[in-house]
Amino acid sequence: MAFTASNGATRTSLSEINITPLVDVVLVLLVIFMITAPVLQSGIEVNVPKTKTVREITEQRMVVTINKDQEVFLEDKPVNLSDLPSLLSKPGIDPSQQVIYVEADEKVPFGAFASVMDAVKQAGITHISIVTQPIPKGAASHK
Repeated sequence: MAFTASNGATRTSLSEINITPLVDVVLVLLVIFMITAPVLQSGIEVNVPKTKTVREITEQRMVVTINKDQEVFLEDKPVNLSDLPSLLSKPGIDPSQQVIYVEADEKVPFGAFASVMDAVKQAGITHISIVTQPIPKGAASHK
């Protein structure tokens, strides 16, 4: 849009949008998302044993994890083994109807695994599934 000034000169109005601040904000948001995305996907690193028969997990259940350092986690939160039975007991829910997944690193000694299984059974939970991975096709079954 053109305007005529009192001295006869024609001036134009500034109708252009300055996109520099917009680009700055977008770049800052991009950097924030790039930094926080790996943190959101963090979990407990566990190499579960491989078996021939594996049933796919279809429902969300409580997961007890034992990592290679024999640390016990309940839903990604570290717990003391002696506190596990009380943490697994949910008020108003029959423990015999609860199902729990136990995920243990393949390097965990059987004694540590048995201790966790005992703690789960102390909570009254009898439906326990052990998390494994399928053996890749073409892999040797014996080492």
